[in-house]
Amino acid sequence: MDSCHSGFTHAMTYQADQTLVQLGRRLQADGYRFVTPTPLTHQRVLARSPVPCAVDLRDVFGWSMPFDSSLMGAVELSQLQEAGILRQEGGLLRSTIRWSSLGDLLLAHSAYPTQEADAVFFGPDSYRFARAITDYLNQRFEPIERAVDIGCGTGVGALLMARARPDARVLAVDINPRALRLSAVNAELAETRNLSIYHSDLLDSIEGRFDLIVANPPYMNDSRQRAYRHGGGGLGEHLSLRILQAALPRLNVNGALVLYTGAAIVKGRDPFLEAARPLLLDASYGWTYRELDPDVFGEELDQPGYEQVERIAVVVLTVTRLR
Repeated sequence: MDSCHSGFTHAMTYQADQTLVQLGRRLQADGYRFVTPTPLTHQRVLARSPVPCAVDLRDVFGWSMPFDSSLMGAVELSQLQEAGILRQEGGLLRSTIRWSSLGDLLLAHSAYPTQEADAVFFGPDSYRFARAITDYLNQRFEPIERAVDIGCGTGVGALLMARARPDARVLAVDINPRALRLSAVNAELAETRNLSIYHSDLLDSIEGRFDLIVANPPYMNDSRQRAYRHGGGGLGEHLSLRILQAALPRLNVNGALVLYTGAAIVKGRDPFLEAARPLLLDASYGWTYRELDPDVFGEELDQPGYEQVERIAVVVLTVTRLR
């Protein structure tokens, strides 16, 4: 059993969570699939209809459209309303939860638009993060006994590690209680038994070392400081650097950190990489750094604070402890 100081293991104790699991199983049985686009693409798709209204469950739980109560049976409708999964919106209903597909996984997260401070986001970054983890696991032949997903959100990183390495003990940690609840739901739906969920600010509530640490932190400079977007610092890099500092001393020999994040490029310079380099000078570590996509979230360049930024790249920093 993994030990922690002030964290807690999140169990499936809420009836609302059980109702959400049952909904996920129903959607899986119905063959539901939805690949989540960027919020801007989502907005454009909805704008095609002056008054968008759901005609099926994919519209309800994928496109987050309002719907008429006749779209569901009375018993299911009552259960979902009682669990807070549906809310009234004028004469219609709307889901507070969205369901996204990742391979054969079905993941619950916050509905569009993600305005709440504690919203749990899933989108194109999540798919790229998943690919980075899978690529790493496909190239790693050393055993993984203990792994952790820092800032787990929906739990996608932890789920991928737990499923790929069923003998490993995998932890999912987050400071956001809503993320912990949804991670627990998603783990239950995936029938993953080697995954534990803890409340922790980075690794502060978790003891011990790890063979693999993964993280997909927020990396924007968000004026509203929403947890899923705001990385802190001048250009959103602060949380990524905190994770790097926290993770390095917690790696076992041959252990690795796979950090997926964003880098705001200023006049050809990468301030995140410049700040990270001094932390990586120790000969005990080997590392690689690559851009997965050179230009994402271009609309953010119009926001205050990004006046000198020429592009935002998504990058993967992989650090291995050599000795």
